[in-house]
Amino acid sequence: MTESRASRPERTAGAAAKRAAKRAAKPVRAAGARARSKTATTLAAASKLATAPAYRHPNLGLPPIDVTSGHRDAAGKLRDGAARISAAALEAAIEADPTIRARFDEAGLRRLLHDGELLTERLSICVAGEEVRWLAEYADWIGPIYRRRGVPLGDLGSLCDGIRETVEPLLDTAERRTATRALDAAAAIFKRNGRIAGDRHKRNALWKWMYRGV
Repeated sequence: MTESRASRPERTAGAAAKRAAKRAAKPVRAAGARARSKTATTLAAASKLATAPAYRHPNLGLPPIDVTSGHRDAAGKLRDGAARISAAALEAAIEADPTIRARFDEAGLRRLLHDGELLTERLSICVAGEEVRWLAEYADWIGPIYRRRGVPLGDLGSLCDGIRETVEPLLDTAERRTATRALDAAAAIFKRNGRIAGDRHKRNALWKWMYRGV
């Protein structure tokens, strides 16, 4: 009994020392975790800064968009050949979808030809600045105009496919990559906005019958 009672203070003192050591280690671990978190945040910020575009909106007090930081020579070729590219793109679109010729009269086809030139001019800006936003934003803006004209946005997506097919031989690998990204983004927007009510694309007969009068 005497030995047992005498050993208790030793055990109690040992446990107290362990608890004190743990309490002393906690701030060290917390400081280490904060340091690692701060380092990771700094690295992430540096990586984001390195991959960020070299321009920002001028209203934020930062440099304006530089539309000449990409492939200027290729953009000039696209801009100068816009009429020829548009004509070839329209032919490719009609070949892929022969109903286009049946759905549009001569005036409508001439308008589509002009639409192809506008898309090509926007594409040239994207290639010059190596940025897809200008064609993608344009595709998003013009939806209501073509809805009023009765032109399905899917036909503009077909024009984008025709433009891609036409300009590929004119561009090198890097230029072609930028042009393809811009045209794919525009075609995706045309496809998405073509699902909105009011678009003149041919609808499924079953759904049209089910929703008649709605």
